[in-house]
Amino acid sequence: MAQVELIMPKMGESIMEATILKWVKNVGDTVDIDETILEIATDKVDSEIPSPVAGTIAKILFQEDDVVEIGKVIAIIATEGEDLAATPSPAAEVVASSGSNGVKKESPAPATSAPATAEVATMVAPSRGSDGNGRFYSPLVRNIAKKENIGEVELNAVTGTGQNGRVTKKDILAYLNNRTGAGTQSAPAVSKSIAQPVSTSSATSSVSGDDEIVEMDRMRKMIADHMVMSKRTSAHVTSYIEADVTNLVNWRNKVKGEFQKKYGEKITFTPIFIEAVAKAIGDFPMINVSVDATGTKIIVKKNINVGMAAALPSGNLIVPVIKNADRLNLLGLAKSVNDLANRARGNKLKPEEVQGGTFTLTNVGTFGNVMGTPIINQPQVAIMAVGAIRKKPAVIETEYGDVIAVRQMMFMSLSYDHRVVDGFLGGSFLRRVGDYLEAFDASQTV
Repeated sequence: MAQVELIMPKMGESIMEATILKWVKNVGDTVDIDETILEIATDKVDSEIPSPVAGTIAKILFQEDDVVEIGKVIAIIATEGEDLAATPSPAAEVVASSGSNGVKKESPAPATSAPATAEVATMVAPSRGSDGNGRFYSPLVRNIAKKENIGEVELNAVTGTGQNGRVTKKDILAYLNNRTGAGTQSAPAVSKSIAQPVSTSSATSSVSGDDEIVEMDRMRKMIADHMVMSKRTSAHVTSYIEADVTNLVNWRNKVKGEFQKKYGEKITFTPIFIEAVAKAIGDFPMINVSVDATGTKIIVKKNINVGMAAALPSGNLIVPVIKNADRLNLLGLAKSVNDLANRARGNKLKPEEVQGGTFTLTNVGTFGNVMGTPIINQPQVAIMAVGAIRKKPAVIETEYGDVIAVRQMMFMSLSYDHRVVDGFLGGSFLRRVGDYLEAFDASQTV
């Protein structure tokens, strides 16, 4: 019938490329509609790419670990009735063209169809974000270069490790680290040093009898880059309060069995925290902002999209986002929290589910910590941490005077960008969240 091109899908407005992690299907394998063909990764999330049609894999155009531009054809699927020509994948071609000594022999370039030629021409042509020489720079790379006062000439000297020599975020951050520490070292010399390939596996090599070097995995490298960039971008300040959450603890203990029986969902503290955060953002909308690339304009976000930091089995961290959290009731929030957390642990999140956050909540109490000073999740300007809930003696006011009683107490902290959030706003917002939690209605029914 026909041959269908499998395209590297668009993963978000700021994402221009993705890395192929693993081909689940090989040339000659049959696939059903929506069956996973390959796994890819961006600087946001790992994803599985399903087949848009039922058919047979006719051609694989890129190997594992290749960085591919969004919109590029990555494979050809022959649908039922199509005459499938045996076309080996790039990896198979390398093996087939090697002699007994393992050295790759030259082989003639394969014939290219007219559509493929048009595709190549499209990708080579200069596009928005490229310089006068046709070299492409993503908006993120441009933004980092601007903030670090890297001019066009110096940026052109950075050697890129991305597809077609593109400069990735990792390249420019590595360049900046060398640039800062190298002193008198010239830009071209630095760019050569960072152009060496870096393994993304979790390889371990022994240094001595007592020490060893463990290679960071790909996600840990991206987290490290993002955290360093955030500290370099924002002026971090942290405020703290302690909240009496006895009412909500007693309510949850009372209704959690009935809640799960009635709705099929567990009720944890997280949706209650997110509900209070969403209400407080409505009261203080200037906490729900970001700063533009120039550093001089504030972008006020109309949607309240709350990210929740989730620990993965690997020990890494990911932040799925609950969109329009202020429009969901407690049941809706509980369903969203449970769904995103479960799929995060199973590596099943979609790229759009970790994008678009306007505020982040992290629960350090999960690990038994009573408080923390989290790093802002760029481009947001604030992140809240809630600690472990502990029974403590506290002074409470009654109609008979002050008394000391055992209460469920919790520390809360807010790290905020002091460029645009002053102490009054940050402290008032944090206190308002605490007020909402303390005023939780323990008599409400499920």
